[in-house]
Parts: sequence; structure tokens; C-alpha cells
Amino acid sequence: MAGSDPLETLYDAHAGALFAYALNLTRSDADARDLLQEQFQRLARHPLPEGVRDARGWLLQSIHRLAIDRIRRRTTRERAAERWSKEPLELFAPHADPDEAAFRQNLAEALGDLPEDQRSVVHLKLWEGLTFEAIARLLEIPPNTAASRYRYGIDKLRARLRPLYEEIR
Repeated sequence: MAGSDPLETLYDAHAGALFAYALNLTRSDADARDLLQEQFQRLARHPLPEGVRDARGWLLQSIHRLAIDRIRRRTTRERAAERWSKEPLELFAPHADPDEAAFRQNLAEALGDLPEDQRSVVHLKLWEGLTFEAIARLLEIPPNTAASRYRYGIDKLRARLRPLYEEIR
């Protein structure tokens, strides 16, 4: 019988409002659904505290906290990823020839300047030797998108490195 379980009763009474609030906070349907699921999983383990007079208010506050935590975690991850992508990396082994060393350094910097989606595909294609089909499966994108990102990335690398290459030659 629907509604006989306290958790089911709470869900039926408040899920719509909680979802709408989570969607407004996160601006993401998937995130709002995840937060709603997380909220009710927590309630399944730990029911509403004794003495809560306003279940909806308590649940909205709880969803708010979950959303803020999710946004903070995502922001922290995005900042770290941005910071890491801008750090100069020693992608290539040092080389005794100064021209080769300069080219390698410029290539590492040029790779760092590519958008993450292009850099990822270029790396997987050139250094891992994956096909566009394999890259597409790994990144969960269509193979044509993988090929386009590769082409755009390679075009940007060529444009950036051509003057240096011609100077070294």
C-alpha cells in the first residue's frame, strides 16, 4: 500500500519540492536527481530526527547543504584541474640539443594551452595510439567528435609550433 512506509510518505509528500529546489540550486537535472537520491538514501539509513516539526523545511535545508557541498567539491576539482593544466610540465625527457629541448618545451606549453577536451583526444591518439573509436568509447563521445577534437587540436599545435619549427630547421 502506497504511503504506509514513513520514507515513502516523505518522498510522496516532498520529492517534487526538493527536486525543484535542487534543480534551481545546481542548474543540472542530473545533479538534482543525484541530490534527491542521496537525500533519501540518507533518510533510509537515518530517519528524520525526533522532534522535527517541519519535515519539508528540514528536508529543504538538508538538500541545500548537499547541493552546497556538491558545488564546493566540483569547484575545488575544477580549480585544481585548471591549475594543473596551466602548470608547466616536464612531459618530455630533457635533451642535450638546445634546439630539441626548446621544441619539446614549446610543445609541452602548446599542449597545455589546448582546451582540455582537445588535449585529451590528442594525447590518447598520439601517445596512447588509440583509434578514434577507442577514444570515443573511453570519453563517451561520438567517434566523429573525437576525430574533430583531434583535428582542431593538431591544427592549433601546428599553428603554434610552425614558427619555432621553421626557425630550428
